[in-house]
Amino acid sequence: MLRLVLPKGSLEKATLELFEAADLAVTRSSEVDYRATINDPRIADVRILRPQEIPRYVAEGMFDLGITGRDWIEETGSDVHSLGQLRYSKATSRPIKVVLAVAADSPVRTVTDLDDGVRVSTEYVGLATRYFERHGIKADVRLSYGATEAKIPEIADAVVEITETGRALRAAGLRIVDTILESYTELVAHPLAWADDDKRHAMQQLHSLLEGTLVARTRVLVKLNVSEPDLDAVIAIVPAMKSPTISKLFGTDGYAVEAVVPKATINTLIPALKDHGATDIIELPIAKIVP
Repeated sequence: MLRLVLPKGSLEKATLELFEAADLAVTRSSEVDYRATINDPRIADVRILRPQEIPRYVAEGMFDLGITGRDWIEETGSDVHSLGQLRYSKATSRPIKVVLAVAADSPVRTVTDLDDGVRVSTEYVGLATRYFERHGIKADVRLSYGATEAKIPEIADAVVEITETGRALRAAGLRIVDTILESYTELVAHPLAWADDDKRHAMQQLHSLLEGTLVARTRVLVKLNVSEPDLDAVIAIVPAMKSPTISKLFGTDGYAVEAVVPKATINTLIPALKDHGATDIIELPIAKIVP
C-alpha cells in the first residue's frame, strides 16, 4: 500500500535499528542495496536514499512516506505533511542547528553587521539565500561540497553550517553569530497520500509503532513486593507514568506493585525502594509503549 523511503548515510544504521525494534525489520540483499522490503502488508516498497533528496521525492508523490530532517525540508521548500519528530539516535535526540558562523576574531556580532557581497559557503544554498534576503543583505551564497568550516577566511567570509554543540566550529576557529534553524528528524508524508483515508490510517499505525518504540527506550518496568505497613511509603516514591498497578499477594498481608518508570532514574530509584521496604525488585526492559 505505502511506498516508503528511508535515509541513507549517517542516519541509516539508527533508522534500520529503530524499524527492527518496532517489528518492521528492513531486509535487503546487501548493505549497499538501495531497494529493500519490509514484511508488512501496509508497506509495498522501500527505498534507501540520501536525506537531502527525500523531501522533494515525497512532495512530488514518488513516495507516500519518508524520514528526513527538518533542515532538508526547509532547504528544498518541499510541501510535505509531517507526522511528527522521531528522536532515535545520538544525532537526532537533540536538535541539529543550522547556524551562521564567522571567524572567531571577526568584528561581526550580528547578521546585520555583514555587508552586501559577503561570501557565504554552505550546503544549504536555498535556506541561506532566503535567510539573507529576510535581513536585506545581498549575499554571494556558494554551494559547498564539504569541509565548509575550512573555507574561512580565504574562500568565504561566513558559513552557514550544521552543528550540534558548536564544538567543531570552535575547533576550526569559528564563532556562531546566529541560529537559523533547529532541526529534528521527522516522518513526513505526501499530502495527497495523507488525504487518502486508507493510507493515512496505515501511516498512523506505523507512526504509533515507531513512536511507541522510542518512548519505550526511555522507560523500564519495575515490579516489587512490599508489606502492607510499607506500601504507602513505597508508592509515594514510584514515579509511574500513570497510577501503579497494585495486587494483593496470596496468603500474606503483602502487595505486588508494578509501574513503568523513567530509565534515567532507575539507578537511584531501586536503592530508594529497598530502603523504604520493597523486596524482590525486578527491572524489565519494554519493547513498546503505545498509549
